[in-house]
Amino acid sequence: MDIKTARSSVGWTQKSAPRYNQLQTAPTSRRVCTYWLEGKCNRNPCRFLHDASLPCSVYHRAAKLSSYIPGDCPGKDPETGAVNSANSTSRDTGDLSTENNPQKPQEKVSHYWISGNCVKGDACPFLHWWFHGVDFAQLAKLEGHRKGVSGIALPAGSTKLYSGSKDGTVRIWDCHTGQCDQVINLGGEVGCFTSEGPWVFVGMPNKVKAWNIQSGASYDISGPVGQVHAMEVGINMLFAGGQDGTILVWNGVSEADPFQMAAPLRGHTRGVVSLTVGRDQLYSGSIDQTIRVWDLHTLECVQELVGHTTSKLPPLVAPQTLSV
Repeated sequence: MDIKTARSSVGWTQKSAPRYNQLQTAPTSRRVCTYWLEGKCNRNPCRFLHDASLPCSVYHRAAKLSSYIPGDCPGKDPETGAVNSANSTSRDTGDLSTENNPQKPQEKVSHYWISGNCVKGDACPFLHWWFHGVDFAQLAKLEGHRKGVSGIALPAGSTKLYSGSKDGTVRIWDCHTGQCDQVINLGGEVGCFTSEGPWVFVGMPNKVKAWNIQSGASYDISGPVGQVHAMEVGINMLFAGGQDGTILVWNGVSEADPFQMAAPLRGHTRGVVSLTVGRDQLYSGSIDQTIRVWDLHTLECVQELVGHTTSKLPPLVAPQTLSV
């Protein structure tokens, strides 16, 4: 009786406490209430046991008797309202270890924290941050470019992030610290950025710059007319879409001559702004409102897709990536 009297005072006013205490009588049977097991018992008092050692998910009667005040009862989940019988029992018997050492369930964010109303601080048993598991969250904000960022690349096996901007610079960031390690002034606007293996490619007006981050080799590949807006790599070939609508192709012949010009792909009448490779084909999107499909073995256009009515084409996606 003493335990139940102590428990009944939690969250109740002075006036209502005596009536609530009168309802609490000892069960007259040692059998467990089958209705309580199903969460349907509406008797108070009930002459059968409501055993707190059984799963707390079926203990609905306690939730009806308690006028819950957030933060007062550790036996009740402040996010869901569910009653935890085991925690309630430890509170009744004077065990305050749950309050002194709150355990954070590593899968749930506090609803009160989301709305900015959580007053528990570090004592809150729920997460006060967004990121958990495989979800996305902002880890850092890399600042330094003075104009729009036109491309980023994370080469395979590298701990550096490369970014190119319309301010004419390439910045190299340390992925562990988020600090900018190096700034390279190219002297011209960066139109696009991509990487393949150890190679980093930068599209610029009238040329493509290529760096090998392993060997340190650097190349200025000439040939494009105007700004290079899009680049792609596939089947040991580098493709670059120019402002004049031409797609230039370079073959990777050898380490001594890694970029040998192949036949240019002509057909678009305005700048090529998107390229992607898939299923032995190259797909190109242009401001001329068309998409062209090129065979990578013959380097010939095998199909032209017409139907867009605006020049703002979205980035193209290779067909094999559409089958999710």
